[in-house]
Amino acid sequence: MAPRFQSIRGMNDILPAESPLWRHAEDCLREVLGGYGYREIRFPLLEDTALFERSIGDTSDIVQKEMYTFADRNGESVTLRPEGTAGCVRAALQHGLLHNQVQRLWYQGPMFRYEKPQKGRLRQFHQVGAEAFGLPGPDIDIEILLLTARLWRLLGLADLLHLEVNSLGTPACRERYRAALVGYFSAHRAALDPDSLLRLERNPLRILDSKEPSVQGLIHGAPAFAAYRDPAAEAHFQTLLDGLAAAGIPYRVNPRLVRGLDYYTHTVFEWVTEALGAQGTVCAGGRYDGLVAEFGGRATPGVGFALGLERLVALLAQKAPPDAAAAPHAYLVWTEAVGFGPALLLAEGLRDAVPGLRLLCHAGGGSLKSQMKRADQSGAGIALLLGEEEYASGLIQVKSLRTERPEERLPPEATADRLRALVAPPLAPA
Repeated sequence: MAPRFQSIRGMNDILPAESPLWRHAEDCLREVLGGYGYREIRFPLLEDTALFERSIGDTSDIVQKEMYTFADRNGESVTLRPEGTAGCVRAALQHGLLHNQVQRLWYQGPMFRYEKPQKGRLRQFHQVGAEAFGLPGPDIDIEILLLTARLWRLLGLADLLHLEVNSLGTPACRERYRAALVGYFSAHRAALDPDSLLRLERNPLRILDSKEPSVQGLIHGAPAFAAYRDPAAEAHFQTLLDGLAAAGIPYRVNPRLVRGLDYYTHTVFEWVTEALGAQGTVCAGGRYDGLVAEFGGRATPGVGFALGLERLVALLAQKAPPDAAAAPHAYLVWTEAVGFGPALLLAEGLRDAVPGLRLLCHAGGGSLKSQMKRADQSGAGIALLLGEEEYASGLIQVKSLRTERPEERLPPEATADRLRALVAPPLAPA
């Protein structure tokens, strides 16, 4: 017997029953991002490994433990993208999009990290990201948070998400804070787990990301970043907070929020939920004013975010099961005396007459009874019957499958009108 193949662990299939929620989330994202002037950019899944080592930081857990890195046939080291910002900056620089220009860009697609698969955390996962270049903020920082808040409202998820913010100031602020953390955690080395000891040598800010229970008490007592921000960084952060308050966006300042990537400066944020267990961060981002220059471009401010579609879809599924968007509006059955050919031509004519119509034309033969059973199982709103008598008289029998409406025999034009009402239901009176 031939082997039955399975998907690679942590790389999941998205099945037809799940796809409507994914499409709904993606459609809402396109609508909101387009409404704020963001344009889509697409870039490869594979990049030069050095791109991520330089941007994410070669001491990060992502680079050290999680990247899918391998040598290609020329012996060059390439990596499946673990995040989107680095590739977006590379593409924008390579094609001259940042030369004396303001750019608002967005992208979507799979990312790859080798880590223990669990609910909400996969080895192939999907992100939508947005990046704004050439704007020093904090006004654009505020707008990005308003954009994401609008998305939650559109999706009906505003009650499940709350905003946490912090500021990492300038690189100089960060260096002062780093020295303070080294001093603090070095005095408590005996209480640090092996990962935290490694981070102490390489990047002590990452200790604040630790989920190790034995380290949580130390983290709680660690110095807070606020004491190490200079006046300009503090003013940037306060303007951000004032803007959120003026817009009516609730937030919580989380002084331990540092994010996991080395390129962040000033604003960092996370939209967090308690509805998904341990994997509570649905959307995160911040400002990265030094990254473009790090890649060889002119100093260009940048700010952006990425959200995980798996987690977003999981929240949507809690609100409501996948809706009927994938079900056909109508199912066309036919008798053997008429045959499949006339039925197929009728179906094509109805699709031409009713844009957006989802019409499933029965194929494969079978009795009228079995076809009607298939029509009901499809979830269609109505069944269309093309029998010998209907075909001879130029009519179509229309049977409602979900309501008590009586059966009708209608000409094609009137049948199209019935179908239009299913595709675009009339608005309720004001």
